[in-house]
Amino acid sequence: MTLEKTPKPTESELEILQVLWQQGPSTVRVVHEELSKNKEVGYTTTLKLMQIMAEKEMLEVDKSSRSHIYHPALEEEKTQQQLLGRFLDAAFRGSASKLVMQALGNSKTSKAELDEIRNLLDKLEGGSK
Repeated sequence: MTLEKTPKPTESELEILQVLWQQGPSTVRVVHEELSKNKEVGYTTTLKLMQIMAEKEMLEVDKSSRSHIYHPALEEEKTQQQLLGRFLDAAFRGSASKLVMQALGNSKTSKAELDEIRNLLDKLEGGSK
């Protein structure tokens, strides 16, 4: 699946994908229990959404056992890149520097995170130490 043809997950679909990326292949019950920790959601709602996601080719389903096992068909990093690209274009007119300045200005960035950012900038500039 190419990046251009990758389905664009909704917020609810992204929550399910995040559970599967973190937990690995899982049943609807496992995903539902994880989602229920943060918000009230019905089991049948989770089931229907995951079935729709399978139809949209966002999830793959192993139906070989009584409890179907769902696997993410979308790669986490590619999905993040796609979502970030859309967000960057829509909210910051494509300016990565505006995005970074806003992100750093709106949160408490740890020294470790700042060091990681510096290292990344060094690598991007070709000045790796």
